[in-house]
Amino acid sequence: MTFHTEDDRITGFDSVGHSGYAEAGEDIVCAAITSAIRLVESTVNDVLGLCAAVKISEKDTRISFRLPGGLSVADEKTSQTLLAGMMVYFTELHDEYPDNIEVLEG
Repeated sequence: MTFHTEDDRITGFDSVGHSGYAEAGEDIVCAAITSAIRLVESTVNDVLGLCAAVKISEKDTRISFRLPGGLSVADEKTSQTLLAGMMVYFTELHDEYPDNIEVLEG
Protein backbone atom coordinates (compact mmCIF):
# COMPACT_ATOMS: atom_id res chain seq x y z
CA MET A 1 0.00 0.00 0.00
CA THR A 2 1.48 3.32 -1.08
CA PHE A 3 -0.04 6.60 0.07
CA HIS A 4 0.65 9.61 -2.14
CA THR A 5 1.11 13.03 -0.59
CA GLU A 6 1.67 16.61 -1.69
CA ASP A 7 2.88 18.81 1.14
CA ASP A 8 0.64 17.80 4.09
CA ARG A 9 -2.21 16.53 1.89
CA ILE A 10 -2.85 12.85 1.20
CA THR A 11 -3.83 12.84 -2.47
CA GLY A 12 -4.54 9.14 -2.85
CA PHE A 13 -3.15 5.65 -2.67
CA ASP A 14 -2.26 2.55 -4.67
CA SER A 15 -2.76 -1.01 -3.52
CA VAL A 16 -1.09 -3.77 -5.52
CA GLY A 17 -1.15 -7.55 -5.20
CA HIS A 18 -2.42 -10.04 -2.68
CA SER A 19 -1.14 -10.22 0.87
CA GLY A 20 -0.15 -13.87 0.60
CA TYR A 21 -1.49 -14.66 4.06
CA ALA A 22 -3.78 -17.37 2.67
CA GLU A 23 -5.36 -18.52 -0.59
CA ALA A 24 -7.57 -16.03 -2.44
CA GLY A 25 -11.03 -16.05 -0.90
CA GLU A 26 -9.67 -17.12 2.49
CA ASP A 27 -7.13 -14.36 3.09
CA ILE A 28 -8.18 -12.30 6.13
CA VAL A 29 -5.48 -9.67 5.57
CA CYS A 30 -6.58 -9.11 1.99
CA ALA A 31 -10.21 -8.95 3.15
CA ALA A 32 -9.33 -6.33 5.78
CA ILE A 33 -7.49 -4.21 3.21
CA THR A 34 -10.27 -4.47 0.61
CA SER A 35 -12.94 -3.65 3.18
CA ALA A 36 -11.13 -0.51 4.35
CA ILE A 37 -10.55 0.64 0.77
CA ARG A 38 -14.21 0.13 -0.12
CA LEU A 39 -15.32 2.05 2.98
CA VAL A 40 -13.16 5.07 2.13
CA GLU A 41 -14.05 4.97 -1.59
CA SER A 42 -17.79 4.72 -0.98
CA THR A 43 -17.70 7.44 1.67
CA VAL A 44 -15.78 9.83 -0.57
CA ASN A 45 -17.71 9.08 -3.76
CA ASP A 46 -21.21 8.05 -2.65
CA VAL A 47 -21.70 9.92 0.63
CA LEU A 48 -19.68 13.09 -0.01
CA GLY A 49 -20.24 12.98 -3.80
CA LEU A 50 -16.67 14.01 -4.61
CA CYS A 51 -15.99 11.74 -7.61
CA ALA A 52 -12.52 10.57 -6.64
CA ALA A 53 -10.73 8.78 -9.46
CA VAL A 54 -10.75 5.05 -8.75
CA LYS A 55 -9.18 2.48 -11.03
CA ILE A 56 -9.46 -1.22 -10.34
CA SER A 57 -7.61 -3.89 -12.27
CA GLU A 58 -8.51 -7.39 -11.17
CA LYS A 59 -5.94 -8.85 -13.55
CA ASP A 60 -2.97 -7.53 -11.58
CA THR A 61 -4.93 -6.88 -8.36
CA ARG A 62 -4.30 -3.14 -8.46
CA ILE A 63 -6.48 -0.41 -6.98
CA SER A 64 -5.67 3.28 -7.48
CA PHE A 65 -7.52 6.10 -5.72
CA ARG A 66 -6.97 9.83 -6.26
CA LEU A 67 -8.80 12.70 -4.60
CA PRO A 68 -9.98 15.53 -6.82
CA GLY A 69 -8.49 18.98 -6.27
CA GLY A 70 -10.41 22.11 -5.34
CA LEU A 71 -12.47 20.59 -2.54
CA SER A 72 -14.41 22.69 -0.07
CA VAL A 73 -12.79 23.10 3.33
CA ALA A 74 -15.29 20.67 4.91
CA ASP A 75 -14.88 18.01 2.17
CA GLU A 76 -11.08 18.32 2.28
CA LYS A 77 -11.04 17.92 6.06
CA THR A 78 -13.36 14.89 5.93
CA SER A 79 -11.36 13.26 3.12
CA GLN A 80 -8.05 13.84 4.89
CA THR A 81 -9.46 12.39 8.11
CA LEU A 82 -10.64 9.26 6.26
CA LEU A 83 -7.33 8.77 4.45
CA ALA A 84 -5.24 9.43 7.56
CA GLY A 85 -7.37 6.94 9.49
CA MET A 86 -6.88 4.37 6.75
CA MET A 87 -3.12 4.97 6.84
CA VAL A 88 -3.07 4.37 10.60
CA TYR A 89 -5.22 1.26 10.20
CA PHE A 90 -2.91 -0.19 7.53
CA THR A 91 0.14 0.62 9.66
CA GLU A 92 -1.45 -1.33 12.52
CA LEU A 93 -2.17 -4.22 10.13
CA HIS A 94 1.50 -4.11 9.13
CA ASP A 95 2.52 -4.32 12.79
CA GLU A 96 0.32 -7.41 13.18
CA TYR A 97 1.14 -8.99 9.79
CA PRO A 98 4.58 -7.59 8.82
CA ASP A 99 5.15 -10.22 6.13
CA ASN A 100 1.82 -9.56 4.43
CA ILE A 101 1.33 -5.81 4.14
CA GLU A 102 3.74 -2.96 3.54
CA VAL A 103 2.76 0.68 4.01
CA LEU A 104 4.73 3.34 2.14
CA GLU A 105 4.43 7.06 1.69
CA GLY A 106 5.54 8.49 -1.61
